[in-house]
Amino acid sequence: MVEERLKLEPEVQEIFQSIDEGKNFLLSGGAGSGKTYSLVNVIRQVLAENPVAKVACMTYTNAAVREIEERVNHKNLNVSTIHDFLWDSIKHFQKELKESLISLTNDEKVTKIFIEGVNSVPDDYYSFLSDGIQYKEFVRIREGIISHDELLIVANYLFEKYPKLSSIVKDKYKFIFIDEYQDTSKDVVEIFLTHFKKSERKNIIGFFGDTMQSIYEEGIGNLDDYKGTNAIQVQEILKKQNRRNPKLIIDLANKLRTDGIIQESSADPKAPNVAGGIIKQGTVLFLHSTDGNINKVEEFLAANYAWDFSNPKETKELNLTHNLIAGKAGFRTLMDIYDDDPVIGLKTDIVNKIKDNKQNNRPEIEINEDDTFDIVVDRFELKNRQRVLKKDVLLADPTKAELYNQLKDKPFSEVRKIYLNKDALIDDKKQDEDDENKKGSKRDNLIKHLFKIQKNISLYQNKKYNEFLRVTDYHFKITSIADKKALKENIESLIDVGNNTIEQVINDAHEKKICLIDDKLMTFKAKSEYLYNRVKNVEFSEFQKLYEYLEGQTPFSTQHKTKGAEFDNVLVILDNGGWNNYNFGNLFLETGSASVLDRTQKIFYVCCTRAKENLAVFFHNPDAAVIVKAEEWFGKDNVIEIT
Repeated sequence: MVEERLKLEPEVQEIFQSIDEGKNFLLSGGAGSGKTYSLVNVIRQVLAENPVAKVACMTYTNAAVREIEERVNHKNLNVSTIHDFLWDSIKHFQKELKESLISLTNDEKVTKIFIEGVNSVPDDYYSFLSDGIQYKEFVRIREGIISHDELLIVANYLFEKYPKLSSIVKDKYKFIFIDEYQDTSKDVVEIFLTHFKKSERKNIIGFFGDTMQSIYEEGIGNLDDYKGTNAIQVQEILKKQNRRNPKLIIDLANKLRTDGIIQESSADPKAPNVAGGIIKQGTVLFLHSTDGNINKVEEFLAANYAWDFSNPKETKELNLTHNLIAGKAGFRTLMDIYDDDPVIGLKTDIVNKIKDNKQNNRPEIEINEDDTFDIVVDRFELKNRQRVLKKDVLLADPTKAELYNQLKDKPFSEVRKIYLNKDALIDDKKQDEDDENKKGSKRDNLIKHLFKIQKNISLYQNKKYNEFLRVTDYHFKITSIADKKALKENIESLIDVGNNTIEQVINDAHEKKICLIDDKLMTFKAKSEYLYNRVKNVEFSEFQKLYEYLEGQTPFSTQHKTKGAEFDNVLVILDNGGWNNYNFGNLFLETGSASVLDRTQKIFYVCCTRAKENLAVFFHNPDAAVIVKAEEWFGKDNVIEIT
């Protein structure tokens, strides 16, 4: 085994030195350093040296789970998301789960877990549950259903209260490895590095990640509070090489890092960023203009640097939000419906105010659930007279007034259940067409049905006739040339839909047996009437644009979603899209809120380090001080005005 270890990279050898000493460890490495490669090697060596030991590996996404499972296939390895691991660890302890949920609900300090309208939950509240506490994609505490956020709180509570639970998990897994630790909740880290200490059982906890890539608000960011060299702390091991980025991008990225790690090019002649034994130089550009025309930027890069924006595998344009992409990609109307509905926004204001009053023991707005939405709005706004009345604003706009009138006479109890979320529209974004869909997509059943229609059309267009026949109502029904001709005409009418609306295409696809209307869609229409009525009149051609975007057939991606991916050419658009959590101007000026600056610097670092060959950054109308900083970071010759 000693000989096998000597073949491993130096950082992995350091990890095994920590393991031999019984110490938990942290492998810190920058973007492109090959942390997943190291993780895989650690898992393989651990399994080789401990043939009967079970190993748990947790990571942030289902895509990462699949990647590790494909690279290490072993019966003693359990790879899962953190949420799935925790649920598997606690789900059988239903008595304790019920007690914990009741206790947390009654704890005024725990604001995320409550039952609306119930001030004190009795000890036997969940005695009616036949299936016990459940973990699902949605949350209904009243019914004993918890979701992602609540699971972390409940698990932390149980591990803190019951040390035996830590012993059970330690007995099961001698090694627990957590990938992308920086995105992990503080509750999770506390379980493994604080509550686990209460158990005398021995095991090793290993963390892999990069504090500069902590771009999600719920993540812990770093393990500074736990670092140390003794057995109950975490020993940090640095991985400084960069195997992905060319030299100029590494140099830029090092100027952005704030954790002391200075990356260096890989010494491996087979590394992707090495050619002929020499590190690639790459290009870094800071482009700016006064008119903000992105088309001119793309034309400049295509003409002068041969960027191909029609190839999403090689070239990506990164924007901060889906909203910034929606107009460019052609699905603006659908995005506005799901993410900017004015009437549902007013309803949400009211519901949030009710919750806020309850949690802070303020006088509650007097509401009868049988009151109409219109009555509740009037009562709510009566208490907020110092503000502009949103109802008046809505009614002054004919389009918004029409939406308001659809709901004004419905019971508030019904309206308050209407939730519109952009994840139901744009969840499960692919980087390119070869990506697999992840599990647990949050798309709603209307969008899923429209995807089925377009997917069936695509199967036919791509001449995957057997699969097309299998998933449509044409199975075993093509018996003559006339049948084939009729099918061809039906498909072509759906490919070229012209101005037909979504509802027209749904009905047309049903009648032509391309995609039958099923129970899920019928239930959606009944339960989500307001949303269906809004979406049904949108042109289907706009949904086709959304389909292309989500299936990775466009060059567009959000900056957060691109994390973990890599492309030859990356164009980063520095526009916060009205999101006050980010400020790219202050990033270059090094001013403003420390938290906003830190958040912006990290997302910018992640974006820049996606590029394997060439990086371009576009800033609309920067002031002189921004230009000066850009010349320092990118080099004076690489700062170019687009006219």
